[in-house]
Amino acid sequence: MRNSTNTVLRVARMVLLLIPIAIALFVAIFPVYWMLVMGFQKGSNLYRWPPYFTIDVSQLDVILRLFRTQPVFLWLTNTLFVAVGTSLLSVGLAIPAAYSFSRFRYRGRKTFQVYLLISQMLPATVIVVPLFVLLRSTSLLNTRLGLVLVDSAISATIGVWVLKAYFNTIPFELEEAAIIDGCSRLQVLYRIAIPLAAPAVASSLVICFFEGWNEFTFALTFISNQELWVASVGMASWIGWLTTPVEIMMSGAVLFTLPSVVLFLIMQRQLVGGLSAGSIK
Repeated sequence: MRNSTNTVLRVARMVLLLIPIAIALFVAIFPVYWMLVMGFQKGSNLYRWPPYFTIDVSQLDVILRLFRTQPVFLWLTNTLFVAVGTSLLSVGLAIPAAYSFSRFRYRGRKTFQVYLLISQMLPATVIVVPLFVLLRSTSLLNTRLGLVLVDSAISATIGVWVLKAYFNTIPFELEEAAIIDGCSRLQVLYRIAIPLAAPAVASSLVICFFEGWNEFTFALTFISNQELWVASVGMASWIGWLTTPVEIMMSGAVLFTLPSVVLFLIMQRQLVGGLSAGSIK
C-alpha cells in the first residue's frame, strides 16, 4: 500500500512538473509554427475562419514570389556581414578588456566597469543622434562597416561581462607557471587564458552574432541605400499605408529567423556552458 502511494506521489510530481514545461514550450514554439503556416498561405486564405492550422507545402508560389520580387539574398548577405563582423570585432575587443578587469588592479577599474554597465541601460534612441553625427564626420555613414562598428561598441560590453566571469574562474597559478617559463603577459593571454575560456568565447560570439543579426534601429537610421539594407529593415519596408503583404512578410520572417535558430541549436551547449560556468566554478 505504501509503495503504491509513493508511486502515485511521484507520478503527480512529474505531471505537475511537466505541465508548466509543456506550456512554456507551446508559448515558445507556437509563434514560430504559426509564422510557417502563414508563410505558406495565399492572401485569400489568411483571413478565413476557421484558419488553417497546417502547413500547406503546395503553396510554394508564395516563397517563389518573395524571391522574384524582393532582393532577399542581398539583404541576408548584408545581415550576415554585419552579424559576423559584429561578433568578431566585439569579442576581439572584449577579450583584453575582460582579462584586464579580471587580472589587474589599477585606479579607475571599477569606475570603468560601472560606466560599461550604465551604457547598457541607455536606449538606442538616446545615442542614435550623436552616433549619426560621428559616422557622418568620419565618412562611415551609409556603410556596412560603420554599422559594424556601432553594433560592436554596443555588444562588446556583453562580451566583457561574460568573459570576465569566466576568467575569474581560471586558477592564477597556471598563468604564474607560464610566466616563470618565460611567457609574456600577452602570451599568457593567448596561450593559456583564451584556450581555457573557449566556452565563454564561443558563447560571447553567439550572443554578439545575435545582436548584429537582429539589428534594426541603427540600420534604419544609418543606412539609406537599399542595396545595403539588412533583412530587418527590408522586411519593415513591406509595411504599407493601405495594404501589407502578410504572406510575403511571414515568408521573409521564416528565412530571416531560420539561420539564427540553426546557429542556436548548433551552439546551445557552448552557449549554456559559457554563461553558467562563471557562476558554478
